[in-house]
Order: sequence, then C-alpha cells, then structure tokens
Amino acid sequence: MMRFCSSLLLATALLVPFASARAQNGSAMGVLPQAELDVVKVLTAQERAWNNGDMAGFLSGYKQSPETIFVGETVQHGSDNLAQRYHSTYPNKDSMGTLSFSDLQPRVLDDNYALVTGRFHLDRPRKSGGTADGVFSLVLEHTASGWKIILDHTS
Repeated sequence: MMRFCSSLLLATALLVPFASARAQNGSAMGVLPQAELDVVKVLTAQERAWNNGDMAGFLSGYKQSPETIFVGETVQHGSDNLAQRYHSTYPNKDSMGTLSFSDLQPRVLDDNYALVTGRFHLDRPRKSGGTADGVFSLVLEHTASGWKIILDHTS
C-alpha cells in the first residue's frame, strides 16, 4: 500500500506542472481559446458543406478576392480561379466523396490573421478518383463576415 501511495504521489507531482502549463496557454484538456475555435469552425463548416455536395458552401470559407491564393500542383490566384478549379476537379457528388479533416492545429497570430495546419482524407469510389490523403496549411484573415481563408497550401 505504501508503494502504491508513493507511486501515485510521484505521478501527481509529475503531471501537475504539465497540466498547469497547458492551462496557462489556454489549451488544457483540448479546450481552445474562442478565436481558435472560430477558426476551426470555418473548416468544420467546409467539411460539412463538402459532404453535403454543397460546393458553394465549401467555397464560402475562402475570402472572395483576386488576392486569395491556392498552392497545390500549381499556384492559382483569385477566388474565381479557385472556384473554377474546384468545380472542374469535383464536378459532382461522387467526385467529391466524403471529406474529413484531422490533426487541426490553429494558431491565431493577432486580431486579423491566423494559421491552421492539418490533414485531410477524401474517401470516394475508385471510378471517381479513389481516396486521397494529404496535409495543408492555411492563412486566414478576420473579415467583416468572419474568418476567411486567404492562402491555402495543400499537398
């Protein structure tokens, strides 16, 4: 019994400083500051729209601007070009498949800009392109209509 109590006391002593450090930076127990939650909500809304076959809803996560940039196999400038790319690459629900984001790491830089890194998984039939996985980094700007993606680098 004494050994158990000593082990429990040692484990507690080791975990308390770690838990305290996590609490001080606002991410204890997976809780994010509100601004970071708001940034993540952009991606969850995109994921939901995509999985409903709602391309317009998915694209609403991007800032409608000629300065919006997408970096993939090529670099595309402007939200109109970005929309055209998505519409031609994913013309229907089968080609869109089911999208999921994971390992999201939001970081609010200041009141106007934030970064997010993460992974994506696209599950779809082989005849529609098959599954795809990759990583992404996003820069978002806080606009009058909320956080919007201004730079998307997906590979």
